[in-house]
Amino acid sequence: MSLIPFRTKRSGGMEPGSMASLADFRNEMNRMFEGFFSRPLATSSWFDTIEPGQWLPAVDMSENDRQIHVRAELPGIDPKDVDVSVSEDRLVICGEKKAATESAGEGWSHRESQYGCFSRAIPLPESVDPAQVTAKYDKGVLTVELTKSPTSTSRKVPVLTK
Repeated sequence: MSLIPFRTKRSGGMEPGSMASLADFRNEMNRMFEGFFSRPLATSSWFDTIEPGQWLPAVDMSENDRQIHVRAELPGIDPKDVDVSVSEDRLVICGEKKAATESAGEGWSHRESQYGCFSRAIPLPESVDPAQVTAKYDKGVLTVELTKSPTSTSRKVPVLTK
């Protein structure tokens, strides 16, 4: 009897239960998870494909009988750089997070913040009245309130600041 595992080859490859089978299983699981997180989970209207280094704001959505409330976290973004528009079945929030200028010293610099253009298209569960949409920006949070309506058209929404 040997204390060192001994691999034997069969006609189909490694013996079932061997360390190679566990490695193959691990590799297959890694491949599956890599594919899962690199592809959108649903249609592009809800889950946008995110490129490496791209930034998208976190969005919360809730509704009651009369309104739909959308809250987007936009830290460090000037409200003048945010566009909000609404159409029949979706709310679109676009903007740009601009990089702050930095001074480099002694031949080095370090920056971990992300910047660039972003766009979030949020499907709406019901039709809304574009004339009754408001967007407010306060301390890095954009709050959009949409009043439900049986008929709908399109309208660009001005962003107000406090």
